[in-house]
Order: sequence, then C-alpha cells, then structure tokens
Amino acid sequence: MRIKKSSSNSTAASSSQVAAPATFSDTLPLPRLFVFDLDYTLWPFWVDTHVTPPLKASATHASVADKFGESFSFYGDVPSILASLAARADVRVGAASRTSAPELGREMLRLLHVDKRKAIEYFDHLEIYPGSKITHFRKLQKTTGIAYEDMLFFDDEMRNKNVESLGVTMCLVRDGVSRPELDRGVREWRKRRGVQVEAEAEKLDADEK
Repeated sequence: MRIKKSSSNSTAASSSQVAAPATFSDTLPLPRLFVFDLDYTLWPFWVDTHVTPPLKASATHASVADKFGESFSFYGDVPSILASLAARADVRVGAASRTSAPELGREMLRLLHVDKRKAIEYFDHLEIYPGSKITHFRKLQKTTGIAYEDMLFFDDEMRNKNVESLGVTMCLVRDGVSRPELDRGVREWRKRRGVQVEAEAEKLDADEK
C-alpha cells in the first residue's frame, strides 16, 4: 500500500502571482480540456482510505483536518496550476476520479481554497465515482462536445492509460502534478497531434535561412 505523503508543501502565496506553466505562453496550441485525477495527482493521499470525516478546514483553507487531526492539502504547485488554467478563456478543466468516496472528494474540493475561492469552483466538469476512466471520459465528451483528441489527462495509474484508446492523451505522473509535469503533458499532447513536430520543423527552417 502506498504511504500517505506529507502535505505540508502547500503555498500561502497568492497562486495568481506564480508564473504560469511555460507552455501557456509559447504561442502553440493547448488542449481544450485539461482533466485531472484526484488521488496522488492533485493531492498526496487516497481520499477514500486515508481521510476520515468529519472534515474541518484550516483558517486559511490551505489544508483540511479529518476526525483524527490528520492534515491534508494539495501538492505544492496545484493551486497555481488551477489559477493559471482559470485565467484562460480558451480551456476548460475537469476531474476524473474513480474514488469510492465521491462525496468526500467533493467536500475536500469545497474546503480547500485557491486564492480565496473554493477549489471546486475551478472545475467546469466533475466525474467522480468508481469505475473505468473510459466511462468518465465518455461522459465528459458527451457533456462538453469536445473531441477526445483535444483532451489532456493527468493520472498516477498506468492502467488508466486505456483512455488513449478513445483518442485522449494521458500524462502519467509519479509525484503529483507540478508546473514541469503540466508542461510535459502539454508537449506530449502536441506531439500526438503533430503540433510540436511542425513547430520544430518551422524553427529549423527559419534557422537555416
């Protein structure tokens, strides 16, 4: 069983003041829908295993304590990533989790805040329930009308790479989503779409002239 990691890396600084991921300003296309798993992707714990209700938010809402006083929060870069995504009008944000405690996951998102807003408000679409991630993405596609090929998914479990059979690009993360990991995912999505290759070829042509 995976050991719950320390969640003390939450930042108290305004997330909107932190530099956005590099791929947000390089003029190349971005996925239309960014989707995140919850456990060990946005936060360093299993919400259905490590967390025991009732929950109580800290004064700043940067962390949440459970019945036994255990403290839980996002991975350090997650608040600034959510703020950077919210600042863009050309992308949407979703969550796709197979947790067996969906209401507890939603409550955690309500109690954790990013720049004085509930974290749950940064998500346009929530698919949080047990089952195959294939089901989650079929519902996301039906709800949003966005093509699978325009979706980028971050998850910590290799088995969920099966969503790529639909056309989704999945980026496997090992220690939570960070700005470098988000950039890596965007570049993987661009490579699958042929965008990165075209951009590199154009740069090479320009350098040769």
